[in-house]
Amino acid sequence: MSSNDNHLTTSWGAPVGDNQNSQTAGTRGPTLIQDVHLLEKLAHFNRERIPERVVHAKGAGAHGYFEVTRDVSQYTKAAFLSHIGKRTPMFIRFSTVAGELGSADTVRDPRGFAVKFYTEEGNYDLVGNNTPVFFIRDAIKFPDFIHTQKRHPQTHLKNPTAVWDFWSLSPESLHQVTILMSDRGIPATLRHMHGFGSHTFKWVNAEGQAIWVKYHFKTEQGVQNMDVETAARIAGEHPDYHTEDLFNAIANGDFPAWKLYVQIMPIEDADTYHFDPFDVTKVWSQKDYPLIEVGRMVLDRNPENYFAEVEQATFSPGSFVPGIEASPDKMLQGRLFAYADAHRYRVGPNHNQLPINRPQCPVHNHQRDGAMAYGDNGGASVYYEPNSFGGPKESPEHKISPFDVSGQAASVAYDHDDHYTQPGDLYRLLSEDERARLVRNIVDSMQPVELVDIKLRQIGHFYKADPEFGTRIAEELGLSVPAAL
Repeated sequence: MSSNDNHLTTSWGAPVGDNQNSQTAGTRGPTLIQDVHLLEKLAHFNRERIPERVVHAKGAGAHGYFEVTRDVSQYTKAAFLSHIGKRTPMFIRFSTVAGELGSADTVRDPRGFAVKFYTEEGNYDLVGNNTPVFFIRDAIKFPDFIHTQKRHPQTHLKNPTAVWDFWSLSPESLHQVTILMSDRGIPATLRHMHGFGSHTFKWVNAEGQAIWVKYHFKTEQGVQNMDVETAARIAGEHPDYHTEDLFNAIANGDFPAWKLYVQIMPIEDADTYHFDPFDVTKVWSQKDYPLIEVGRMVLDRNPENYFAEVEQATFSPGSFVPGIEASPDKMLQGRLFAYADAHRYRVGPNHNQLPINRPQCPVHNHQRDGAMAYGDNGGASVYYEPNSFGGPKESPEHKISPFDVSGQAASVAYDHDDHYTQPGDLYRLLSEDERARLVRNIVDSMQPVELVDIKLRQIGHFYKADPEFGTRIAEELGLSVPAAL
């Protein structure tokens, strides 16, 4: 064997003698099919791109750690939160939502905020956004909502009419729409925005006692946003601005950090709170459920290879660890299936075996085979359960904590339909300058909508949130607030 370990080789390890010229019949050719190196290069090139994510296609990521700063063991038995000072390695992926893989970073869009904690009990994924709420509250509406954010099937252009038609017919979206159209709709950088788990989750302690919980990551860099004109200019001049900013900050030792807080709600309060606590279009008042500090997340290492780490990273809100469980949140319930299923399609059935996704603790199960199975594929060990040969088996102490359910099996909505109080409160919290920019952003976005009825219907929602809010938008659109509201 040659001592030169830097020889170019084929994928099966054979040295390549000529990487400049394909094998041909004479100087002109034609090319010979026996040139297996050429065939391998072309075939692999055709398969270099896995399908981009349907949503959150454009993203940036980084490695770091999470350190517990407050004892929360009275609320959860999750091992990575067990004591002050405990550090857990983690990886985060930030992303826009609607744009394609090559789209600009500085568009008006929510930002994905997906964190993977490599805990000793398995990977825990917290897959949220930079907003505490979402546009819809039932997963059955998600494909339709995302279709409105994508391109028109005939023109292949973005379609404001579809966007506002859907929102105007889905009043539960008003809270998120108000946030999106505010200054927070375009963060200055990925480092200067908060992150949220958005959904309600359940924490369970070692005694089996449960509480409901919401996650808030507060940026230590401070919240900074980007004005519309600057964002548009940068989108054209430097579409990868946010991606570069994050990479350079970490490369220069300016490690971004966030403090994690939670809101905690007693289990019984879910039946009496004035908003349904599982409705992801609503927030819990921090006056009712104050923020409790949990820990600190620091990003201190860039990926070595974007494709291997950022593009192939897979996150699922169903990746739980003992002490953290799902709630009845209807949007979350749909995501528990949809995300992992998307990864099985996009990356492959064994996506969890890739280094970026592989747990940093032992894995024992009876899943075998499938495309890209890595390692010894379970070897000769027992491959079913229950069994009589000492194979991995269930541990009853890790059953989920039960919670009561009731009612008829049917397609039903949430009991609470007040979609106006919280966006109205948000509008009234804004300064006059912030209100003016919010109104201008909405008007600019609604101006191209083809049907006046859609504009009037949406104006009605803004008016119900706050009469001034709706009236200002109507006037700038040259319309009147509908009489019948």
